[in-house]
Amino acid sequence: MSNQYKKIQNEILDSLKTIVGQKFIITLEEDKEPYSHDETLHHKFMPAVVVKPADTAEVSAIIKLANAEKIPITPRGAGTGLSGGALPVCGGILLSLERFDKILEIDEENLMVVTQPAVITGQLQKEVEDKGLFYPPDPASLDSCSIGGNIAENAGGPRAFKYGVTRHYLCGLEAVWPNGQVSRLGGKTIKNVSGYDLMHLICGSEGTLAVITEITLRLLPKPPLAVDLMIPFSSIDDAVRACTAVIKGRIIPATMEFMEQKAVMAAERFLEKRAPFREAEAHLLVQLDGDDRAALTADYEKIGRIVSDFGALDVLVAEDRPSRERIWEMRRCMADALTQMSPVREREDVVVPKAAIPELFRKLKGLSEKHGVEVISYGHIGDGNVHVNVMKQGMAPEVWERMLPSLLDELFREVMALGGTISGEHGIGYVKKKYLPLAVDAPAIMVMKDIKISLDPNHILNPGKIFDEDSK
Repeated sequence: MSNQYKKIQNEILDSLKTIVGQKFIITLEEDKEPYSHDETLHHKFMPAVVVKPADTAEVSAIIKLANAEKIPITPRGAGTGLSGGALPVCGGILLSLERFDKILEIDEENLMVVTQPAVITGQLQKEVEDKGLFYPPDPASLDSCSIGGNIAENAGGPRAFKYGVTRHYLCGLEAVWPNGQVSRLGGKTIKNVSGYDLMHLICGSEGTLAVITEITLRLLPKPPLAVDLMIPFSSIDDAVRACTAVIKGRIIPATMEFMEQKAVMAAERFLEKRAPFREAEAHLLVQLDGDDRAALTADYEKIGRIVSDFGALDVLVAEDRPSRERIWEMRRCMADALTQMSPVREREDVVVPKAAIPELFRKLKGLSEKHGVEVISYGHIGDGNVHVNVMKQGMAPEVWERMLPSLLDELFREVMALGGTISGEHGIGYVKKKYLPLAVDAPAIMVMKDIKISLDPNHILNPGKIFDEDSK
């Protein structure tokens, strides 16, 4: 596919400099290097040039130039992706949106926030919370990922069980299409059925259909109260059955997370402190929120009664902020703890029906034994989203490279057989595209490709992601 693209010559560089200015063009190899990779390990592609536009007009001009000259262009936010969605796999122009970093308006009257795409998710959450408002989606990388990237991947997080994912808060977009034209989609309304829902088509499309330059998100009033529970179990089966019983008890927690024992022990080593209930095979973390202290107390007491029927070893309740932060300390450090344990690891985020989680863990144990590699998992038990970490540790590089594709293929097939799918939050991007046919049937992939071709007939926008456009 890369043979169809033109190389960037001096006259193209001159045109880009005219659009954004010399200061915002990067051509030196050492300065481009940070833009050649994301958080996906062992994948690096060097762009021909990095361009940093300041506004929508500059983005439009850059895309018009790239489309006319048939030059690939890869949009990039904070570079925290885990599926290679921002990798410039065909070289060309790396379009960094890092200068789009302002919250434009917090509209308290309409419960909306208007933001540029490079704003860090955690920063946006803090600023709206300072006004008593609440933006629920909370991906694990919220202190480093950007809102634009969250839209591109339709990011979720622990609070998705009660509050939903990014898509559920998206009300408006300003987007630049692959031909350089600009559209404003949606706005400060919750309801909008005026024509096709192009805004939500862009959400989750991983930068392959349009470049996002402005975002309008709906907000909620911030719940003033919260309480967290840590509940250890002697088996994953017991934890899942208890989780189901809690929901049947008409309690809807803000979050329901779990960690298997191996994950807890990794966090213990990373934090250099003894983990509570370290003997438990599964830890369930539950957060309740609301505005009525008596109702919260009644809910967590009811949870205590329910989980005791399913073999809970204890229920640790944390109501004040320091205690709540201690409960979540292990879960929040999990990614760093596993990186310390094995700097090279494969990170997957499969989804299965909640009741299938115990069977998934049995399958994971079988894969671990079959391939002679440690697998450590944790995730969002409330919505069945399991983060599977395949740890390289001391395995020889050639053995790792030979083993991993086979393990992943088996993993994804097992997940599909359980009624699940191959990605819940991280997207397909570059690294998972060969597995997409396992999760999406051929007619649906054909429709996706037709949409892509109709919007981007020259295949210039983020090529090489989700599927290969040059074959149907």
